[in-house]
Amino acid sequence: MLGLEKGLAVIACFDAGHPRLTIADVARMTGLSRATARRCLITLARIGYAETDGRHFALTPRVLQLGYAYLSSTPLTAVLQNALERLSEEIGESSSASLLDGRDIVYVARAATKRIMSVGLSVGSRLPAYCTSMGRVLLAALPEDEARRRVEASDRRALTRATATSVEAVMARVAAARTAGYAVIDQELEVGLTSIAVPVIDREGKVVAAINVGTQATRFPPGVIVAEILPKLLRVQAELARIV
Repeated sequence: MLGLEKGLAVIACFDAGHPRLTIADVARMTGLSRATARRCLITLARIGYAETDGRHFALTPRVLQLGYAYLSSTPLTAVLQNALERLSEEIGESSSASLLDGRDIVYVARAATKRIMSVGLSVGSRLPAYCTSMGRVLLAALPEDEARRRVEASDRRALTRATATSVEAVMARVAAARTAGYAVIDQELEVGLTSIAVPVIDREGKVVAAINVGTQATRFPPGVIVAEILPKLLRVQAELARIV
């Protein structure tokens, strides 16, 4: 099982910024020895999850089976996808759903009508929770001490001039999301982007995910996005609460 843990750590090294890695790269990024990193990479290549040109390694599409196994075995993702597609068709804006994974949110469903961020988002994309609307409503659903620990463990870089980076500033925004039942991000994640999110609550009152709408700040500043988009998000939230 330790071998499985190491293999998964190696797979997790690869992302949009690191599509091709050497053995030395993987060893450095995982903390594994070069010999262990080499064995993991060779094994992944042998069973079809990676390929190599003799020096660099890259993942193959077979890795998608791992993510698809989760998506296909979790009815929630299909329900969220259907709800987002209807919402985006109605409002003409991109919408997403995510789960909290440690310090990050992970996108599990998305209906994109246009590209609103410089970085493309899709199912499986990760963003930091501390500066995203979905991240803040998901943190707000945790006990306060647990939410604080996750915020403290975050990198908390200033992605724009508006990004809240201190623990207290982020926690104040998390508290506001807990009180209001939604969170708005105004150009904290990327200049020109606003987003609004609400939690997805199941029939037992447990927060199981978050959904949001992201759009252009020039068209939907905070006051406008609350007035025009929040009621539609709350309607979807109520619909989901009856079926999840």
